[in-house]
Amino acid sequence: MKKLLLSGCMALALVGCSNDEVGDVSLGMFTLKDIKISKLDDEKVPGVTCHVASIEADLSFSDPSDSSIACRQTGEITPAMIASIDKSSSGEVVFSKSKSIFFKTMKVRRIYDADNQTLMYVSYTTKETNGSFKHSLSTVPLWGTQAYVEPVSQP
Repeated sequence: MKKLLLSGCMALALVGCSNDEVGDVSLGMFTLKDIKISKLDDEKVPGVTCHVASIEADLSFSDPSDSSIACRQTGEITPAMIASIDKSSSGEVVFSKSKSIFFKTMKVRRIYDADNQTLMYVSYTTKETNGSFKHSLSTVPLWGTQAYVEPVSQP
């Protein structure tokens, strides 16, 4: 019975761990809040890596909504990758994480700006906080990649 209980506790402890966490910054000795920095590789565009920083509050029912995002080209971006993504104006969710037991979620959405040949990644929470929805934006231009298409000049 002890082994079963110990196994269950270890499994619960591992649920909170993430292989994608690359940084953890304490906000001080007298607070239970930390800034967690996670790595996000875009599954459809693996040549892009995003780093998302968000505050996690231990022993709280809800994490703060603040977050920031920075995305960079870290590998090849090909025309086939761009062909496979959602090109609608609302784009598609590439990452989602629960931030509260009260249905607050942090999401990262990829949107393609075809006119400027740029991938935009917006990090946001789905619950209004103090009168506003918290969000952050990062862009990855296709300039210099295989996916970049030379504009046709008009005479």
